[in-house]
Formats: sequence, structure tokens, C-alpha cells
Amino acid sequence: MVTMKVAERSTAFEAEVLDPRSAAEPAGWREFLHRARLLPVWEYEVLRREAWLAKNPAVLAVLRRGEQVVGAFTVMVCRSWRADDFAPLSVLGGRFRPRWAEAYLWQLSGYPAVVLDERLDEAERREAVRRFERALCAHLGPGLLGVIYRAMNPELLPALEGRRRMSREIDPVAVLPNDYSTVDDWERTLGDETRKTLRDLREDGDLRTEAASAREDLDCHELAVLLNAHRTRQDERAWAGGQRSRFGGLHMDTRSPIAPSYLDALVRRPDVFTRTYRDGSGRLLGFGTLFDVFGACVLHQWAALPSAGGGRKGLYVDFYARGVEHMITHGRRELTAGRAMLENKAALGFGTRSLVSVAVPRPVLGR
Repeated sequence: MVTMKVAERSTAFEAEVLDPRSAAEPAGWREFLHRARLLPVWEYEVLRREAWLAKNPAVLAVLRRGEQVVGAFTVMVCRSWRADDFAPLSVLGGRFRPRWAEAYLWQLSGYPAVVLDERLDEAERREAVRRFERALCAHLGPGLLGVIYRAMNPELLPALEGRRRMSREIDPVAVLPNDYSTVDDWERTLGDETRKTLRDLREDGDLRTEAASAREDLDCHELAVLLNAHRTRQDERAWAGGQRSRFGGLHMDTRSPIAPSYLDALVRRPDVFTRTYRDGSGRLLGFGTLFDVFGACVLHQWAALPSAGGGRKGLYVDFYARGVEHMITHGRRELTAGRAMLENKAALGFGTRSLVSVAVPRPVLGR
């Protein structure tokens, strides 16, 4: 199998664009994962599985200064909003076929898909982004229409913004700092309605819950079916309500269904905790995953049956609450919980952290 690799050299940076479906893990990647404190979704095998099973597969761009990796971008190569099949390694029309790219961690949208070494100053960060853009243009060819940087942290804006680059604030990510000595301290901040929901769920004699890391007992096909059905309902509600995450008024959801093998690559990991909820018969009612890495916690996936389909109303409240309990018990500095249902999360004490998106048309890429 031929691996396409494009490198652009300069006295400062080298930019390399790799397709995880066919390219080997880049040199220095594991050291950068640890140094940049990247979450499990950046593991190369996880990126590989995501790309193989996506309708708009992501490429990985790696920036080096000398031998050391100093930046990374994961970028979805998008063909059509209506594309519903798995993407081939080569596309009819090749490099001239119109398409766009999205720097977007669609599996973890509260975090940016752009990571730059904290030792780079503002001018170097800006140059690193331009080097990446020129390498991406060379990799994808003249059919590339532009790049959308989705869900970026505001501190990345100086490197991403510029003339004819359009930016806007989008839905923020929910964040709860660990300002509590004990779980009881946190529980005392909750309102009566939230307390009642948690009490009722935890006194439900027909509800079973189990959580552990590196779980080997799970059927990831069962998890994926529940998760994809949950996401479909969630997306329909968000669109009907005029979600702010749209760009330019368009419903630009370029994500793919989540595959069992992708979940399998995550739930077996020692830094990923998976909580499941079942009724007395063993039927899966809900599940969620929590990343516990580098001194912080991240609530990742969540899915549940609707109450009309036999689920438990408010089950997500228990899942978020147990995430808070995990953070406090293990002394982690914060817990993040995605960009949806912010009002519901506020009842549990969550605040928000701002996120922005930046659109860059082809004529100004690399400039």
C-alpha cells in the first residue's frame, strides 16, 4: 500500500501530513502525546480506527522543529454533507475533486484539534499554523476549498486569525473546577430537585450500575448501537432548537456513526473508566466513559435509552454526579463534560469555558 506523505521544510518547522489508515505512527509521536498531555482520542491506533470507519476520515499533521514534534493537527477531510459511506483511500476525481477540511475532534468537541508546544512564542505559533496549512494544501491538492477550525480554545486565536479569516464564538464546554474537600461539600451545593433525582435513581431497586477502567466484559456493538441512537435523537433536538454550533447558518454535521471497534480501542484502556447501567433483566439502559489522565477528568461519551423506550428519566444526572465524585475522591483538578445540556450541568455546579471556530478560505490558507 502506498503512503502519501507531504513534507514542507523550513529553517524553523517541518510539516508532515499522514493518513493513519496507511501510514505508520510518526517518529516522536508517543513522546509528544505525553509531553503535551493529550487525551486518549489522540492515540495513533485510536486515530487509525476512527479514520478507517469514517465517511470523512481524518489525517494527522505533525510539525517538527529539528527532530522534536512541536505541534499536531487532526483534520477531517470532508467530501459531502450527504456522504454516508466509508471513505475510500482514493476518490474519483482525486486531488481536483472539491472538498474542505475541518480541524475538529468530533469525538470530543470540547477540546481543540490543534495542539502546539507551549514553548512556542506567538510568532512561532502563527508560523506553525501557516506551515501546516501549506502542507495540507499540498497533500489534498487544488480541490481543497478551505479549512474550518472548530471548537478552538481562545488562546489559539492569535495563531489562527488573520485577514479574510472569519471567527465566531460557539457553544462553550462545561467545566467544574475541584474546589471541594469532600463529596459531601459538593453535595451541599445541590438544589432540592437535583438531590431528589439522585436519591430516586440510587434507591431504584431495579437499577444496576458498574464502573471500572480497562473493562473486558463489555459488548462494544451493544454500546455503539445505543450511542448512535442517542446521538441521532440529540442532533434532531439541537437542530430543531437552532443550535449555535452551526457555522454560517448551515447544519454542517460531518461526523460519522461511532463504530464498535473504535469504542473497543477506548474502553480497554487503563485511563478510561466506563460506567454501565442495566435493569434487573440485564438490559443496557445507559453507559458513559470518563478519561482520567494527567491530573484531570473528562466525561467523554454518554448514551441512554429514552424513558419512553424503557429507560430511566434523568439517568444522565447520576452519571455526571458520579463523575464529580470520581474527581473529588481522586483529587483531580477539574472535570469537563462536553458542550450540550449546559443548563442541566449548571445544576451540578458546572461553569463554562469559551470556544471559538475559525473559517479560512483557500485563497488565504498558508498566508
